This record gives sequence, C-alpha cells and structure tokens, in this order.
Amino acid sequence: MNYFYSITKDRKIETKIKRSIFIAHLHYAQTMKEAKEFISQVSAEHKTATHNCWAYIAGEKGEIFHSSDAGEPSGTAGKPILNTLKKYNMTNIVAVVTRYFGGVKLGIRGLIEAYSDCVENAVKNAYLKKVVKLSIFEISTSYDFIEKLKHMIRDFGVEIGKIEYSEKVKIVISVEKNQSQELEDYFYELQKSGKIKIL
Repeated sequence: MNYFYSITKDRKIETKIKRSIFIAHLHYAQTMKEAKEFISQVSAEHKTATHNCWAYIAGEKGEIFHSSDAGEPSGTAGKPILNTLKKYNMTNIVAVVTRYFGGVKLGIRGLIEAYSDCVENAVKNAYLKKVVKLSIFEISTSYDFIEKLKHMIRDFGVEIGKIEYSEKVKIVISVEKNQSQELEDYFYELQKSGKIKIL
C-alpha cells in the first residue's frame, strides 16, 4: 500500500546560497484554507523579503495541490517546492520558502536547485508521520481476560489507547482502516463466546 506522510510540528530551516538567504517553513494543513492562512502569515512576517514562494498539498491522497513562484521566473520556485513535497509522498502540508536576495543571480537552474534543496533539507530534518485512516474500537471485558486480550491482538498492529478500570475493564483500540476488517471479525467471535462486549 502506498502511504502518504506529513509532519507533526512546524519546521523552519535557513540555508545560505551565494549570499541569498532561503528560509523554508513547513506547516501541517488539512485544507486549502489552512494552507493559505499559513502562507499569508509567513508573508506578513517576512514582508521585506524579496520573495515568499509556496506550494501546498492536501486531501487523503494528495489530490489537492497548488504552487506559486511569487515573482521568481516562471517554474523556478513553486513547482520545485511542490515536486519536492510530492517526492516524499506528502499530503496535508504547506511549504513557504522566503528568499532574501543577496546580490548574486543564481540563474534558472540555480533557482530550481536552491528552492528544491531548501525544502528537502526541511523535510529530511526530522521523521515524517504516516497519514492513515484509523478504525477505533471500544471494548469492555473482565479483569481476568484483559491481559490475554492485549496479548492476542498484538499481531494485528493495533495501538492501545485509554484503559478504564471500573466494574469491567474498558479499552480503546485503534488500527489502520485497511487492516480493521480482520480485527473486527475477531472481536465478533470473542463477543459471541461472551469474552468481550463491543461498545
């Protein structure tokens, strides 16, 4: 299965290339509106910059995307930024690269490389998180079965969330949606035999 990736925290990486300062800003954005708000915010913070070029990708499968050269020669900034994000299978992400011109022209090839490298440095700066749809199960079981249940479901690649101990034990379990059917069938078997109750 092809996974998509994003970030958990904002990233900001500064790179100096032939006296120009490039600052890559990465931000998690689930919608076009959130992406545009971040672009406006960075542009306002760096209003004295020569350029604030950007690209964003959103949607479950990265199907919504847009980019802008923001005054740089056509195809030298926005597209390289976007292509770098796509290279790492990213979605729900916005990248803004701020450039302070240092007096030395980089040329078309140089600009493309500068914007690509700058974003790539920010992407590779820390681990990316997998963007997945989860199925959540809430289960009630007895005190004497809970440890056995936790052991039995480990092979399904589940994540065990909240556990609440009262009259019965309540447990919240999440699993990637593409792996949830098998687990759901297993839970129904356990419920039929009276070992658990699906809430």
